[in-house]
Amino acid sequence: MTQTRQTPAAGSRLFSPARLGPLDLPNRLVMAPLTRNRAGADGVPGKLMAAYYAQRASAGLIIAEATTPNAVGRTYPHIPGIHTPAQTAGWRRVRDGVRDAGGRMFLQLQHGGRIGHPDTSGHLPLAPSAVPLPERLQTPSGLQDPVTPRAMTEEDVRSTVADFAHAARNAVAAGFEGVEVHAANGLLLHQFLAPNTNLRTDAWGGSVEGRIRFTVEVVRAVAEAVGPERTGVRISPGVEVNGVTESDTAELYPALLAALAPLEPVYLHVEYADPDGPGFTELRAAWPGTLIANPRLSREEVAADAGAARGERLLAAGADLVALGRGFIANPDLVERLRTGAPLNELRPEFLMHVHGPEGYTDYPALTRDSVAAVV
Repeated sequence: MTQTRQTPAAGSRLFSPARLGPLDLPNRLVMAPLTRNRAGADGVPGKLMAAYYAQRASAGLIIAEATTPNAVGRTYPHIPGIHTPAQTAGWRRVRDGVRDAGGRMFLQLQHGGRIGHPDTSGHLPLAPSAVPLPERLQTPSGLQDPVTPRAMTEEDVRSTVADFAHAARNAVAAGFEGVEVHAANGLLLHQFLAPNTNLRTDAWGGSVEGRIRFTVEVVRAVAEAVGPERTGVRISPGVEVNGVTESDTAELYPALLAALAPLEPVYLHVEYADPDGPGFTELRAAWPGTLIANPRLSREEVAADAGAARGERLLAAGADLVALGRGFIANPDLVERLRTGAPLNELRPEFLMHVHGPEGYTDYPALTRDSVAAVV
């Protein structure tokens, strides 16, 4: 089923080329990282994932889904990793397919922290403090109650930073143009940032300066490992998800950005960016480099134009690139559909996560030559 919609205005900046570090992007539409649970049980990306990403290679940039830098950081079943040779080889096949289709890719690195379970990873989860997730989570045998994570020792902190750097090297070896450090959505780095999940009294806790330290150390290690031009960072200021609560967002993120800016990561990726909100304006003013904005969209906005209108407003408000998620899930050729005003495929939300196989993944139809001609 398709949805009719309005075409973005002629000359929309969404379709203008852009520069990202050393990369030339053909348009400003970024495919956001989207967890889809289609890797093997061992975290190895397979042929299905390769087909999925190759279908979407017309995005200006693809940021591939959250991928774990070590075994203990695994969140859910069938999440990919990039800490073993087999996982790296699997991602290389994915990246080769996207390159052959003309696309560019970064890989998001994500450690789950307390969002994990021994039945999934084989390990007791590690977190800043021994504070369990306040909700059940998916495991190979279904939903289970969370376990209390082990508070990370100084040795755990140091080794985890090193694991991020090693994973970044693996990603570059697999052919990715760079990696995105995931410091959002209640995952490990966000757990260090938030006062309700970080109860530490050592150098990685307490004050804002202490709580941002781990994120800064990870980004520094990754940038030193693969270069700042290959290192992006994702944040979600004020987003309360996975039990994380920020009581000092207005103080926390200016301090974090001020500490990250000298490291010169190639972009900052802001989740749920609001072009009309003061928070976005302040982040834009504080960040000296490229800013990718990911808007919060209603179901109606996704159906109407996949977020194109809000994306144009974000560009007008100072964003350099716009990351869209659900629109790219349902439309492998989203860029062409938006450019020509072609109808959008209807998203089938029942196939978003914790399912396997091609349905709701690689079976969304692309435009035919006849359908493009009908709307151009």
